[in-house]
Order: sequence, then structure tokens, then C-alpha cells
Amino acid sequence: MSTKAIESLSEDTVRHIAEERDEPEWLLETRLNALEALETAELPDVIQTPGRRWTDLEALDFEALVDPLNQSDATERTAGDDEVVVAPFTEAFAEHGDVLEEHFGSVLDPEHNYLTALSVALFTTGTFVYVPEGVDVEDVKIRAEMNSRSLFSQTLVVAEESSSVTILESIESGSEAAASDIEGDRYFSNLVEVVGGENADVQFGSLQNLDDDTYTYSLKRGVTDTYATIDWIESNFGSKLTRSDVETELNGDGSESQIVGTFFGSEDQHFDVNARVWHQAEHTTADLVTRGVLDDVARSVYEGVQDVGRDAWNTSSYQRENTLMLSDDAEADASPKLIIHNHDTEASHSATVGQVDAEDLFYLESRSIDPKTARNMLVEGFFVPVLEEIAVDEFREDVEELVIERLQ
Repeated sequence: MSTKAIESLSEDTVRHIAEERDEPEWLLETRLNALEALETAELPDVIQTPGRRWTDLEALDFEALVDPLNQSDATERTAGDDEVVVAPFTEAFAEHGDVLEEHFGSVLDPEHNYLTALSVALFTTGTFVYVPEGVDVEDVKIRAEMNSRSLFSQTLVVAEESSSVTILESIESGSEAAASDIEGDRYFSNLVEVVGGENADVQFGSLQNLDDDTYTYSLKRGVTDTYATIDWIESNFGSKLTRSDVETELNGDGSESQIVGTFFGSEDQHFDVNARVWHQAEHTTADLVTRGVLDDVARSVYEGVQDVGRDAWNTSSYQRENTLMLSDDAEADASPKLIIHNHDTEASHSATVGQVDAEDLFYLESRSIDPKTARNMLVEGFFVPVLEEIAVDEFREDVEELVIERLQ
């Protein structure tokens, strides 16, 4: 899938962003290389069924959506331990520039596709999280508000040997007053790289609740060393169109990853949700769990990939995706995939799409529960199995509140 060039975007634009942020030369070169890559880069692949392309990224008018020199956000970053670094890149260059230079772009190739290259060339906000060896921290929080037509964000997490960190990220649109000057559609891009060192444990939770005038692209990718764990929680409730990719490359023996996803679509929202894991080493384990609900004329498409390499002996890999339809006009498609190159593997995958069970609904209504309350109870119950997979209480409670809010 290809896209048109953005005529208003130039090398001068990229240099202006870098100079304004006083960035080192290596990052400027990375930005310029990403800008050059836009000439030939392709849009991300999307699921296609006979006669239909489920997500039409080519229809996005990037000329109108992208306003690189007027990006604005309000971001709060907190950390519960002085030993961990949680800072915007502009503040991290002075003391940790060598770590940034070593790992930026090492997990996620800036030229991976058109949207990643666009984001790396233009990002103005983001966070660097550095957890030194042996440090344990549980409450790193990144709360961002989008206050402009377009916003490009970049996050890099480096967890050294035997460290652990839990990161909770949220993104929502700014106040109505801040947004009132912006007419028409908006675009938000969020790239996240996670480096899990030997025996490190990283939990990264992301909650997106942008307004329904926003198109969202998110790509989160992690790589593990020996015995490392990277767990993702990806929850999408907002935006007009959401393309969400969460990926882990299990490169270390005995490493693990879990990807937990939730979404709730109403009106004409569209969710393109993808979870992928590559087993590259021995004794690796992965668990992909996604549940979503669709109402009105909302649509979703899901792709889950478990790729087991030739040298990934004694692999365990599981995947399950379930979508609940609350409307006859909602649409969903799912494509779980197993790619196995090693016979010493225990793996499974499943996907279901269905409506609220009529017998369950009748049972509740026969107990004098009104139809709407009965339906809402069943929807809340539908999310329970995936919520139980979320180990972070605060994040689980936030998701539960959004589910209830959407039902009401």
C-alpha cells in the first residue's frame, strides 16, 4: 500500500524541529533518513478478504492531517523511585545521551513503514525511561493530552539486567477549550520501543481514549534478552480509526511475553488491532489475549501472529481473541495465525465473533432485571476473563470504568 507525498513537508521542517529541541547530530541524521524513506516506504499491511480491504489507510489525507510545526501536548511524567530516569528526550540527552544513541531505533526500525518513518522524522514529544541494573520500580506514569491537529510521540524504555518496571501510559484529547480552535480531523502517532535486558521484567500498559475526530496509529515493539519478560496491556476506547500493533521478539532463552488487548467500539469507530510475537530462542513462552465489544455500526479487524523459529526449541505459545457484537450492523473479522518451523512446540490459537447469548439474557430478564441492565451485566462479564489477566490494579480499574461509561 502506497501513499502520496506530503508537499508541505521538507528537510527544513525536520531541521527546524531538531534545532528547536537542541538535539544531537545523530538524531538529526536519523530524522533526515526517515524523511528520505518516505519517498519509497509503504503503508502498513492490512487484512483483506475477497473483495474487501478492511482498513483503508490510503484514504487518509496526510497533507491535511499533518501540521508538524504546530504540535502541542500536555504530558505529565512521574516515577516512584529516584534511581529510575523518566524524562522527555530533551532533558535526557545531557546525562544519558549514550544510552539513547545506542538503543533508539534498535528495536523498531524508523523506516519500517510509511507511518513509522513519518513519526520518527517529525516527533516532538515522548519519554525516555531508563531502569538501571537491579532497580525495581512499580509506578511510572505517563499521562498525555493532545492539543493540536497532529502529534507525534516517541517512547524508549531501557531496562537493564535484573531490573523491573511497570509503566502506565494514557493519552486523551485536551480540554474542549484547547480543541475548539482545531476544526476537522486530527492525527496521533505513538511509537514505543522496549529493551528488556537479561532477567528484566517490564510491564507496559497503554490506554487510548482520544476523541472521535482523531485517527490513531500506534506501534509498540519489545525485544527480550535471556530470562527477560515483556508484558503489554493495550486498551483502545477512543478515536475514529485506530491502527494498533503490539509486538515482541523473544530473542533470549527462557524469555516470556504476554499481550493483553481490549477495545470497545460504538457509533462508526473502526479498530484495526494486531498482536505479534516471534519466538527466536529456546524455552520461550507467549500468551496473546484480546477481547472487544462492538455496538452501532462500529467495525474491528484483528490479526494475531505466533511465529516459532527453527531454533526455538520447547516453545509454548497461545492466542485467543473474542469479539462481542451488540448490534446487527456492527462488523468484525479475525485472523489468528500460527507459523511454526519447529516440531518441539506447544501452541494454540482461536478467535470467535458472536452476539450476546439469548438464553443468558432471558435468564436475567426472568429475574426482573430490565433488558438494558441485563445486557450491560453480560458485557461486563464478557470482559472479566481478560481483565483478570491485567496484573496492575490501577490500570484494570481504569478499563472497567471506561467499559461502564461506554455502556451508559
